Amino acid sequence: MASISLFSHTAKSPPDSTPRRPVLSVSARKIKDNAADWHNLMMKWERLNDNGFTTANKIVNMRISEQFQDNKLEIACDNSATEPEKPTPKYNEELDNCCAELLETLKHMTKIQLKMEKLTSTTKAICDLETFHHGAGNCTAPFFHTWPTPYFYEVSLKLSEMYKKELQLKQTIVQDIAHSADQDLMMVYLSSWLYQPYIENSNMLLLEAMLLETGHRQC
Repeated sequence: MASISLFSHTAKSPPDSTPRRPVLSVSARKIKDNAADWHNLMMKWERLNDNGFTTANKIVNMRISEQFQDNKLEIACDNSATEPEKPTPKYNEELDNCCAELLETLKHMTKIQLKMEKLTSTTKAICDLETFHHGAGNCTAPFFHTWPTPYFYEVSLKLSEMYKKELQLKQTIVQDIAHSADQDLMMVYLSSWLYQPYIENSNMLLLEAMLLETGHRQC
């Protein structure tokens, strides 16, 4: 079988006539990678939030059902001629499993939020490096289209703060939702988990704008 020489083909191949896209600088490439990471982390967060809501909803339903059964037992005891001892609360394995599952979801969300903070720190370092190279107050050409480098940091910081506050709220919900005896409070916890009050509606607009600026999205 005849062998094929790569060198002969390479030597005879015509020069590429198509214009090459400008090679991104190291800093620009890192910012573009960070934008993609932001997208992936935010999508993972939303999936975890949906899963966590499903689990939290099961917890609330089980707690309400338990309270209903306890109330029925109390009424039965009150109507009884004798006064029997109150039954000890039964161990609810399903409830315990759901609590463990919600805690595991929170752990994954914590890891995501820490990665978001790392992305923000990396962007800040790029800004500091650009300032060092070009000097404070000197305007440099944008890496991509219109955004100056510090604006990537501003957007990253704003997003990171949203998710940090939301994570703190979710930590409170996980600690209390299975132990609260107040049904109204449990419903507030459930609603807060689903609608995420600390994550502003602008979060997806900021993400899409960053993806568009870095070329991940087309106009």
